[in-house]
This record gives sequence, structure tokens and C-alpha cells, in this order.
Amino acid sequence: MQGTMHTKPAAFQRLRSGTGFEVGSLLQVFASLLWLPQAGLLAYSLQRLMDGAGIAAVYLPAVLIFILGLIRSVCDAAGVRRIFKTARAELSLMREQVAASLAARSPLDAARPASGLAASVMAEQAEAVIPYLTRYRPARLRTMVVPLAILIVVTPLSWIAALVLLVAAPLIPIFMALVGWRAKAASEAQMVEMGGMNAFLLDRLRGLATLRTLGAIEATALRLHASAQTLRMRTMAVLRIAFLSSAVLELFAALGVAMVAVYIGFHLLGQLEYGAWGSRLTLGQGVFILLLSPAFFEPLRELSAVWHDRAAGEAALDALDNLTADGLLLPDAGTTSNAAAATARAAPTVLVQQLSFAHQGSSTSVFGRLDLQIAAGERVAIMAASGGGKSSLLALIAGLLPLPHGSIIIDGVPLSASSVLGLRKRMAWIGQKPHIFAGSVHANVALRRDDVSATDVAAALKFAELEGVAQARPGIALGEGGGGLSGGEAVRLALARAAADAHADLLLVDEPTAHLDQATAQQVTDALLRLAQGKTMIVATHDPVLAARMDRVILLQAEEQA
Repeated sequence: MQGTMHTKPAAFQRLRSGTGFEVGSLLQVFASLLWLPQAGLLAYSLQRLMDGAGIAAVYLPAVLIFILGLIRSVCDAAGVRRIFKTARAELSLMREQVAASLAARSPLDAARPASGLAASVMAEQAEAVIPYLTRYRPARLRTMVVPLAILIVVTPLSWIAALVLLVAAPLIPIFMALVGWRAKAASEAQMVEMGGMNAFLLDRLRGLATLRTLGAIEATALRLHASAQTLRMRTMAVLRIAFLSSAVLELFAALGVAMVAVYIGFHLLGQLEYGAWGSRLTLGQGVFILLLSPAFFEPLRELSAVWHDRAAGEAALDALDNLTADGLLLPDAGTTSNAAAATARAAPTVLVQQLSFAHQGSSTSVFGRLDLQIAAGERVAIMAASGGGKSSLLALIAGLLPLPHGSIIIDGVPLSASSVLGLRKRMAWIGQKPHIFAGSVHANVALRRDDVSATDVAAALKFAELEGVAQARPGIALGEGGGGLSGGEAVRLALARAAADAHADLLLVDEPTAHLDQATAQQVTDALLRLAQGKTMIVATHDPVLAARMDRVILLQAEEQA
């Protein structure tokens, strides 16, 4: 059962190719193109009035302009709504895939992203994807379509006006391309700094008591202040680029419109006879070109205004991609559980054959060619020197690490990617540092497991002697990290979690009495032995008192180097 390489979720690539947004973007483009007939009707009405047709001649054009305006508004609103809805759905899918990718990595993966960084990227930084999808990408499509359509309409009327627009327009994309790389780099630096600061803050908040007792609060505050200042400078750099790009584009757009207006004005006054294919423009034609000139630059102005959204959005996508990077995967990563619900059965046997293990990134084996045979219902203590692989052996049996070499057979079933989910239903894990979630004691015991009822929870609390703890009362929630429980009560809560699962007949216990006083360790040991009745139990421990009460003690020896 080897670790597998992790590939980037397909949704990430689909986002970059634009799938799912075409309809909304096309609706917005169509709405923008409706300005062409509106401008044409306005110019036509003005020409008719100048020709002396009377006010009645503009009634029908006015009605048509109004109808086109309504259609334009409806199409634009529908496009925005559709794009926003799709963007939210896509972002939710991306978050689910990132969460699944993180969940697929082994809890013992040394390269696993810090929880604070992952939370910052998924919750906060990922929101930058929404403006990128809803504003930048539709603006980019309008920039590719609308100016070209206006150029096609203007060219038959005046080649010189079209030339002015054609010359002015490329200056904007060229400038945007020049600043684009810098904008993305600045946004990436900003997000890295933000993620680092959030991760640092979360880590220090968790260890606030330690910092306070050791007098490190002031130093922590100074570092946090320095990080905040660095983040401020990163943010200001991003904003400066955004302001610069907007200002330059406004300058180019204003110059382009002004040059067209000057030409049209002098042409209608008879000072410039050329530029209209051998004939003079009419007033209506001149007004039509003047009305279209600002619209020609409008998509480019919008693109400049949302250029920062592009840089921030792509930086956020890259940050999400980084959370899905290759790592040490769980053996069952990528498999779907179709295992039937666990049923009561006899205690399992555990057979370990020629098993070797080395820590991630190390070529030195912690143990090698390990052979173990644990009988059904046997209680075994695993002992070794610190770093000798006790916890790693339990993790390998639990399927929390891929098998590098050798095999593990539980009750006659080889541990593999296809069988680990079903075998894990028979296991109960008690770690040396039980994680306590914010919430009630009852919720911490049940953990939303489908096969754990309220009756099971009550019985488990009674078994672990937690029913008298104040925090076990309904309506009282535990603080973050188990605030309100002592170290011994936290261990007993982990025992209650295991006891609540009636189908678990293989107990994997890691240093249950570490950091406990003698009396509490005695209580935990007695509870473990009661829980192990009729079950197979493997305990990793340094405690000789606990080991002495097991049926057998196994000493792990490091592999001898040739």
C-alpha cells in the first residue's frame, strides 16, 4: 500500500478555462452592444430635427431607445446574477476539493500546511476569486468584443476617426501588460504575508497561557506589530499599482475621445475635408461617432478598474493550488467507502510481516523487518526508546500512514487502500493528545457519528466517569482546545469516545498515561482494561506500570545498519 501522488483538482483548471460563465458573460456583452443601435437612433433623431422634420419624427426613435434600454438593463442584470451564482458555486466546489485534499493527507505528514495558513487561504484569501470571476473575466470579454464592433461600425463612416481609435486603443493593453506582472507579484506577496500573519496569530493564541507565564507577551506583540506593518506596506504596494493603472488608462481614454471630438468638430465646420471616404459627414453621422467614442474606451476603462481583481484572484487560485500540493497521503485517499455497516464480531487478530518504516524525508529506518503476531483479545504493550516508532506503528496499523514495505493483516484481511475504510470501522483510536473541539462534552463524544446514539453517549460518559463533570451538563460548552477540562478529564473523554462505539473491537492507544499523576494514571489504566474486555488492545507507552498490566510487552528495536 504505497503513498500516491496527488494531482490538482480538475475544477481549478476548469476555472482558468472559463467554463460555466459563457452565458452570463455573453449576456453582458450583448447588453453593451445594444448601445450601438441606441446611439444610432439618437443621432438619427437629431438629424431629423436638424432637417426640420418636427418633434413628431422622434417619437418612434424615443420609444425604441427606451425599449432597448430596458432590454439592456435586463440582460446586464441577468448576466451579473448568473455569473455571481456560478462563481459562488465554483468557489464552494474549490473549497470542498481543497478540504478533501487536506483531509486525504496523513496527520503525520510533516509538510502539511499549518492550520492557520490553510484557514486563512480557504476562508479569507479565497474570497478574492469572486471579484476575479464576476468582474475581471466579463470585463475581459467585453474588451475583446465591444471595441472591435464599434470599430467595424465607425470605419465605413470615417477612416480617420477609426484610425484615431485604433492607435489609442493598443496603448492601454500594452501598459496593462507592463504592469500586470508586477501587480500579480505584489498580490502574491500580500497574500503570503497575510497568511503568515494569520498562522502566527492563531498559533500564539493557542499558546497564550505559555507566553504569559514565560513573559513572552511583549515580544509576541512586537512581532505581530511588525507583521502588520509589513502587510500594510504590501497592501499599499498593490493599491499603488491599481491606482497607477487606472490613472494612466483614464488619460489614454480621455486623449482618444478628445482627438475624435476635435476631428469631428473641425470636419463638420469644414476645416478638415478628408477622412470620410471622399464625402463630408452629416451632423447625424458625426454625432453617432462621438457617441460611440466613449463607449469604445468604456470596456478598457472597466478592465483597468478591475485589473487588481485579476492579480488578486490569480494569486488566490495559486494559494488554493498550493494547499493541494503533493504530500504524504492516507492509504484510502481517493477511494470511496462502500463498506457495510460494522456488526458485532469476535476480537480481531493482528499480523505484522516484514514491516519497515522511516520518517518522512529520512533514509534511516526507525524499525525494519518487523514481525508481530497479536492474538484475538490480547492486550499488548509496545515499548521503545523515544523516537523508536511506537506511535508510527500504531498509525500504520490504523491506516494513517502508507505502508512503505511489508504488510499488516487484521483478522485475515490485508490492510490496503480498498480495505482500510472497512477495517477502520473496527478500530478505536486514543491519541496521546486528544483534540477537544469547541462545543459540549456530548458533542465531543458523539462526533456526529451515525452509529452513536444519545444512549451510547450517556453510557460512555458513565463508563469514563465524566457524568459528574460540570462541563458535561447540557447547555455548557467547552472552550477552545478543551478549556474547562483537566488533563485527566481530557484523556477520559477520549476513552468515552472509544467506549461509545460498540463496533470497535481493536483499540489503538498511544501514551494514555503520559503527563498524568499516579492516581489519575491508575484510574485511566483501570478504565482501559475494562474497555478492552473482549477486544484486542495495542498500547504504545513509556509507563512500566501500565505495561506490566498488559498480557505481553513488545520491545521495538531499531534496524541494525549493515
